[in-house]
Amino acid sequence: MQRPSGRSADAMRHVELITDVSKHAEGSCLAKFGDTHVLCTATVEENVPPWRRSSGLGWVTAEYGMLPRSTGKRMDREAARGKQSGRTLEIQRLIARALRGVVDLSVLGERQVRIDCDVIQADGGTRTASITGAYVALYKAMQYMVKVRLCEKLPIIDSVSAISCGIYEGVPVLDLDYAEDSSADTDANFVITGKGGVIEIQGTAEKEPFSEEEFFKLFDLAKAGCADLSHLQKVALGLEG
Repeated sequence: MQRPSGRSADAMRHVELITDVSKHAEGSCLAKFGDTHVLCTATVEENVPPWRRSSGLGWVTAEYGMLPRSTGKRMDREAARGKQSGRTLEIQRLIARALRGVVDLSVLGERQVRIDCDVIQADGGTRTASITGAYVALYKAMQYMVKVRLCEKLPIIDSVSAISCGIYEGVPVLDLDYAEDSSADTDANFVITGKGGVIEIQGTAEKEPFSEEEFFKLFDLAKAGCADLSHLQKVALGLEG
């Protein structure tokens, strides 16, 4: 089996997590997974959704979108079409669930952090790149909240990252690009915390059903990949050298 990129089965694309790319956002990160580039920003708001009021708890929510020329052919903006697609809604809910899984909402207080993930360029794995970059943007925003004394301590209880895996030409591989994702026998997305906890797994057999043995091979690849991403997140945030 030869991957289109020439990578080994357990190799990720080159990953860059560049912080402070937005002048105005409380937290920001440009996440680059090979040719997939996602701009992630975090905005702190002194309010929560109406159903959350008087609870003493905060909230983290997310929006996701792809720019018109993030892909090979121009796509219309969803705002121009009048509604978001089911895919967009599913991805932004996934991003928000992933982030809430590592935040102590009681420490946040009745404040909301809104995450925006805008895909500048897509080559597979946009949702996993969004989650990985969004965590960095969220962490930066919460550092800001501590600095200006909106919170007594960081509301973060763990890190979170995400990676795709799949079975390509019969072989489990890590971090699918578009060429692989579009023809894989199986593709899956894993959302894993820095301590190794699982927040979500999405897996689909595009052709033949995959076996339990194949699933655990994918899971092992994902755990190793997310461990590497967790390290890169800490480096980007200045928490590790």
